[in-house]
Amino acid sequence: MKPGKTGIARIIAAAGYSWQGLSAAYQHEAAFRQELILGLFLVPLAIWLGVTGLESALMIASLFVILIAEIINSALEAVVDRIGSEHHELSGRAKDMGSAAVFLAMVNAAVVWIFILFT
Repeated sequence: MKPGKTGIARIIAAAGYSWQGLSAAYQHEAAFRQELILGLFLVPLAIWLGVTGLESALMIASLFVILIAEIINSALEAVVDRIGSEHHELSGRAKDMGSAAVFLAMVNAAVVWIFILFT
């Protein structure tokens, strides 16, 4: 068994794989692109509207959670689609749950922004 990369080489390789994943999400997932563009407008707004650094950080973090959920949902959908194109109840359930995760991330962001801006 050949040992894998260690130390800084492993970190550099992992960063490369992460960049490939972000690139794939941007290239192949319209929802990710839309959420990313929305985030590009909302991050400066969060910095401007947040009274404290913590408020701005929470608002920005809630936007990153949406992107994270979208990438996980897209990865799950890709795996399900790779397995087969025929309809299967479990495949549909998995895709629906991934979509629900994105929806909950969006609800979370809305709640965070509402609490910070209106309380």
